[in-house]
Amino acid sequence: MKKYLIVVAGGKGTRMGGEMPKQFQMLGGKPIVMLTLERLHAIDPTIQLILVLPAEHIELWKELCKEHSFGVSLLLAQGGATRFHSVQNGLAQIDDLNDALVGIHDGVRPFVSARVLDDCYREAWIHGAAIPMIDIQDSLRHIVGVNGVTEVVPRDRYRLVQTPQVFKLSLLRRAYEQRFIESFTDDASVVEALGEQVVGVEGNRENIKLTTPFDLMVAKTLIECSTPQPEI
Repeated sequence: MKKYLIVVAGGKGTRMGGEMPKQFQMLGGKPIVMLTLERLHAIDPTIQLILVLPAEHIELWKELCKEHSFGVSLLLAQGGATRFHSVQNGLAQIDDLNDALVGIHDGVRPFVSARVLDDCYREAWIHGAAIPMIDIQDSLRHIVGVNGVTEVVPRDRYRLVQTPQVFKLSLLRRAYEQRFIESFTDDASVVEALGEQVVGVEGNRENIKLTTPFDLMVAKTLIECSTPQPEI
């Protein structure tokens, strides 16, 4: 079974701050998106990676690859106006006519675990669509009116969604033939618009999306904790 993984790195990263888009900011001595790609390749070298970047960042990416001696083989696609259109462009790089599985992963999630990646591909092959999710630990409330009126909702009925979100290739192609609408917040919502069901697998809490300066602080701590310390 051929496996593909589209890594979307098209954001401008305005909430992260700094001159560089968030996917190119440094973490552990390398651009974040490069760490993400290296981790995915290390977990499963058989997966065909497809990196989607804005057109204006492609030359920067090539320069960074030389600077950091990046050697992971991948296909490169140009980003679109929205994440939806970027995934469409990534899918266009796949000419496979056989049964295959395709994942979509955020370029700024460099801490996905091997278990989560394996579980998503396995369950997608069985059910057609699988996404990683984690429990909500804080209390959750619903805004019901003006003046800040809220009501509590049972948090055990809700989950936080992560990536990679994995689908059978034929299903994902049909889903991305639809016209874009604003309610498409992730790939699972695009597939559900066809009337298809999406199963959840247990995610890993470290698999955070690096969006804000605080996220970057957490990521630096995770990097430090995972780096072997010299013996004394």
